[in-house]
Amino acid sequence: MAQVLEFKLPDLGEGLTEAEIVRWLVEVGDVVAIDQPVVEVETAKAMVEVPCPYGGVVTARFGEEGSELPVGAPLLTVAVGATEAPAPPAPSAAPGSSASGASSADAPAAGESSAGSESGSGNVLVGYGTGAPAARRRRIRPERVGTPAAPAPVPEPVPVAVPAVAGEVNGRQGPVAVVSPLVRRLARQHEIDLRRLTGSGPDGLILRADVDSAIRRAEEAARAQTRTAPDGPAVAEAPTAGAAAPAAAAERIPLRGVRGAVADKLSRSRSEIPDATCWVDADATELMAARAAMNAASGPSGGPKVSVLALLARICTAALARYPELNSTVDTAAREIVRLPGVHLGFAAQTERGLVVPVVRDAHTRNAESIGAEIARLTELARTGKLSPAQLTGGTFTLNNYGVFGVDGSTPIINHPEAAMLGVGRIMPKPWVHNGELAVRQVVQLSLTFDHRVCDGGTAGGFLRYVADCVEQPAVLLRTL
Repeated sequence: MAQVLEFKLPDLGEGLTEAEIVRWLVEVGDVVAIDQPVVEVETAKAMVEVPCPYGGVVTARFGEEGSELPVGAPLLTVAVGATEAPAPPAPSAAPGSSASGASSADAPAAGESSAGSESGSGNVLVGYGTGAPAARRRRIRPERVGTPAAPAPVPEPVPVAVPAVAGEVNGRQGPVAVVSPLVRRLARQHEIDLRRLTGSGPDGLILRADVDSAIRRAEEAARAQTRTAPDGPAVAEAPTAGAAAPAAAAERIPLRGVRGAVADKLSRSRSEIPDATCWVDADATELMAARAAMNAASGPSGGPKVSVLALLARICTAALARYPELNSTVDTAAREIVRLPGVHLGFAAQTERGLVVPVVRDAHTRNAESIGAEIARLTELARTGKLSPAQLTGGTFTLNNYGVFGVDGSTPIINHPEAAMLGVGRIMPKPWVHNGELAVRQVVQLSLTFDHRVCDGGTAGGFLRYVADCVEQPAVLLRTL
């Protein structure tokens, strides 16, 4: 006989206490194997798939997509030992036939969820079967005749039955592929049916742009409908004179998941760290020429190209070796500055899920090509939402390339508990005095925000000046290569 076990949301590490259900990977009635992923959740650090430690038939799921569960809350129940879903109940007897011949076959099979009907005498079978989704729906069992049995105790956690939707999604069976819970929430707020959308992302992934387009189409259709009422004269869109226009409702977006974690960290950084910022303009013409020469020397098939961000990251590791005060953290409880032995370089990356900071481990031991390859790998994981919590924590210094947004300068907030962040603006042609003459050069603005507790302005200025010198004269780096 199968044993029904409850699987709870496990501790996902890194001090995380809750997670949001992004997508269920199994339905009630599905047969699952041990360590098979059953749900995709989003934490404050990353989006992860949670495997189930039991093998059997899923009998109940707890929580809908978009809901938030604390660690230790029930996720689902599994009938361990069962190899197939419970069989559907026999059809009800015809009217007028005797019900006294009801046998033990009417008892609920393993994995069924029972509940009272409106009259308190019926049982409900939820989500049985693994066939077509249309077959997995609620069925009301016939009322028993005879001596009523004692009412079964109501379990404390009530399973949330999530019926499957019949039909195909964008030409294939399965759940709707959405890039993030924010997109899913936006669709719910505007009553957009995701199953009617064709995603423009890889493999039909539904992006925010797809939902925004659907919202615009719905609004245009609504406006067109109000212009001309059916079987009547044209209706003016403008409100009548003297009538007050209805106030638009404010949109409320919960601060949770990645956005909530970012908000908490930035608030803590502002409240704890006495930061200061210095900046300098640098002539990056020689750096761009050196990068072009590196990539040309590698040939068409000589490996990946070296990016500007990789070169700037390598310059940062060389500068931190000369100014280790900025590769540190402050232990406020012990009132100590802790200088860290290695450089774990974080870099800001903007994704559909928000701002994340992947970390290049042991960046001080890597060359520009190795750093560039690791940045490319982590960036791809960030875009697909597959970064693990370990890849987003443990940084000692952050490089923020906000120039990709067309911005010249910024005063960034330090990524707590680090001590400094280097900001890089866009590289663009500007008039510049070069060798005593006015010329058009590739100029970039560099800004350094630092924790004034770990160093004074002289150290921060020396660090930033060294970075600018390496940008203007890449040969300076030869001393540390």
